[in-house]
Amino acid sequence: MKKNIDHYNQNARNFFEGTIKVDVSHLREWFLQYVPDGGTILDAGCGSGRDSLAFAGAGYRVEAFDASCELVKLARQHYKIPVEVKTFQELDENERYDGIWACASLLHVPMNEMQDVFERLAKSLKPEGVMYASFKPGEGERQHNGRIFTDFTFNSFSTFLENIPEFRLLEHWITNDVRPGREDEQWLSVIVGKDSAHTIE
Repeated sequence: MKKNIDHYNQNARNFFEGTIKVDVSHLREWFLQYVPDGGTILDAGCGSGRDSLAFAGAGYRVEAFDASCELVKLARQHYKIPVEVKTFQELDENERYDGIWACASLLHVPMNEMQDVFERLAKSLKPEGVMYASFKPGEGERQHNGRIFTDFTFNSFSTFLENIPEFRLLEHWITNDVRPGREDEQWLSVIVGKDSAHTIE
């Protein structure tokens, strides 16, 4: 994780400017079908804060965090939104959120920490809460451009999710990258729901 955090801290301005105007409204709309109007959303690994602002503008209560202190500074400066400096591994909430938005962020969690992180995310969701996440299609961990990625195929993600009984897979699909010049790159999008039988006593 430190290697990835260092990368984003060192390249925060370029990353911010390269993602701030990327249109993923179609993904947000798909996710919001599962979130009650005015519900509480956690933007987990929020990057530039682009999606936090969109959710807040649509009437949702939004909380956000990112592991990169430099990206958090930029999000706070440009959008005037409250963002915490935090990692997935530090998330510790009980049934607080109706939805969790983890767009292109969980893919930087090491595979050996992924189950613990998913359990933390499940714990933080209300019963019947949902989470959107996206990964690069592939198998296991790899290094690319100074960062470490954890990739999943639909089959490997389904197998992984069997270890997280709190979650059930609701939908999955493959999309192309919408950033200019990267349209040939693909993403695996998933929406998982928290089983109402798994609640905090």
